[in-house]
Amino acid sequence: MTIGDLIRLLSDGEYHSGEQLGEKLGVSRTAVWKQLKKLESKGLQLEAVKGLGYRLTAPLDLLSGPAIIERLPAEPRHHLTRLFVEDELVSTNSFLRERFQQGAGHAEVCLAESQTAGRGRRGRDWLSPWGRGLVFSLGWRFDEGASALEGLSLAVGVVLAEVLEQLSAPVALKWPNDVLLCREQGPKLAGILLEVSGDVAGPCEVVIGIGLNVELPDSLRESVDQPIAALRDVVPSVSRNALAASLIEALLGMLPRFETHGFEPWRDAWNRRNAYAGQEIDVHQGTQAYVAVAEGVDDTGNLRVNVDGQARLLAGGEISLRLRS
Repeated sequence: MTIGDLIRLLSDGEYHSGEQLGEKLGVSRTAVWKQLKKLESKGLQLEAVKGLGYRLTAPLDLLSGPAIIERLPAEPRHHLTRLFVEDELVSTNSFLRERFQQGAGHAEVCLAESQTAGRGRRGRDWLSPWGRGLVFSLGWRFDEGASALEGLSLAVGVVLAEVLEQLSAPVALKWPNDVLLCREQGPKLAGILLEVSGDVAGPCEVVIGIGLNVELPDSLRESVDQPIAALRDVVPSVSRNALAASLIEALLGMLPRFETHGFEPWRDAWNRRNAYAGQEIDVHQGTQAYVAVAEGVDDTGNLRVNVDGQARLLAGGEISLRLRS
């Protein structure tokens, strides 16, 4: 028995006695109790009522490989090499990096209910309470080398924004890798992390990681030092499996086109969603900090800013932007 097996039984939000859980899992009630005590550390709230048993305070919409596959149209289903749906991983990105090391990985997708060491941009932790987000990675092999990947993370941002907008979620894009909910101060809804290995001029392998908040417990919102949002704040009934299928379909459609044309076809779409267009921002670049006015991105995904009347281009790397208050 794993804790994932127990969570799946409790995911309906109904009461289950310790005896019933033990029988279904083939273990003793004591073993069940030991696993139940671990649920809070996974971000899951448990309710116990004498005579009724145990239940999660809110039902879970768990990921299902077959449910995702059946939602995919024929073409993306054909191009998808393999889909992995795991209970818990160190990170979905590291899982696919290992797949590439084994000679696989291309057009493979990995999703997990939770990850224990997920990372965002600049090495920050990406928190993922069990069954509440979309922790997603897709692997892709590029023949033209890392030099052809300029702007890829921004193109992924456009694709993700389009998927969310189809659900009527109002979103904006923050350079270079964040998706924000269109509210005052633009709370962060999703982040994108690309990890590249291989040759600058020859074949290279990319793992596209996406962390999307679908639902967030209040305790997690309070523990983060910046405003964050969840998709169900604005789209209460969204299905995680349908969302995963839409994202797979959109990315598998975008990547071959990106290989041929680069970022330019997505430039205008990104600029239309630029969260900070025309606004003053604080730029932190290495040991430097200065105030600039954000403009748009160019054909390679560099951000144009205006500093004291002088134009400047920001490329990727250790750069952090914040809207000036």
